[in-house]
Amino acid sequence: VASKNPVKVRATHIGCTTFFPHHIWDVQGASIPSGVSDQPMSDQETLQGAINRVNAAKEAYPASKLWVGIEGGCAFQDDSMWVFAWVVLRSRTRLSKAKTSAFCIPEHISKLVQEGVELGVATDIVFGKNNSKHDQGVIGMLSKGHIDRTEYYVQPMILALMAFDEEEFSL
Repeated sequence: VASKNPVKVRATHIGCTTFFPHHIWDVQGASIPSGVSDQPMSDQETLQGAINRVNAAKEAYPASKLWVGIEGGCAFQDDSMWVFAWVVLRSRTRLSKAKTSAFCIPEHISKLVQEGVELGVATDIVFGKNNSKHDQGVIGMLSKGHIDRTEYYVQPMILALMAFDEEEFSL
């Protein structure tokens, strides 16, 4: 996983073990830069960040069988700020992409992001938390814990895994 964020590592492990339960997964996180803004502000920039991460992870760890890039971002549409993430998977032979559902964030959080504050930091400011992006994230805070950030990433992880065969990851 092209991130050491425990949420992204955990979501990858859950997605892989859920979709391919007969395979033993050793999921490791690595510090891999996205090559885009700390807070991507468009769908394309967010996707590019996930692609950059997965490609750099493959280059840094060529012995792996699956590389994962997850990038969260924001975009404006209809005077609202939408939040979403891209999940990009690469095996030795295939590339697959999936996207989370998107949701609007309240104006008081959006305003901080528009002022240049990264969404995770803005969430911490508004909710009085510390490092929420490594825990529930803005989705967990706004949904009152009904959807946490790990759970939010598991579904697109599984959607992206649909492009692969389990044999591709066998020893």
